[in-house]
Amino acid sequence: MPIYEFKCSSCGYKFDELIQNESEIKEIKCPKCSKPNPIRVLSVFSSKGGEGDTSESSFSTSCGSSGSRFT
Repeated sequence: MPIYEFKCSSCGYKFDELIQNESEIKEIKCPKCSKPNPIRVLSVFSSKGGEGDTSESSFSTSCGSSGSRFT
């Protein structure tokens, strides 16, 4: 089940929701102001390697970063 990130179009509050099926998205209300129809925003994600993994992240937050594996 994916977790989606939303932003309330009324108060601007950002929150996450666990969605079991796409039809539930229409029923979501802001937990802060209870207004319907929040905007689904693109979430930023990361992953952490297993135990003993000492490598740096595969992704960089800025272009040309020296920590990137993709050079």
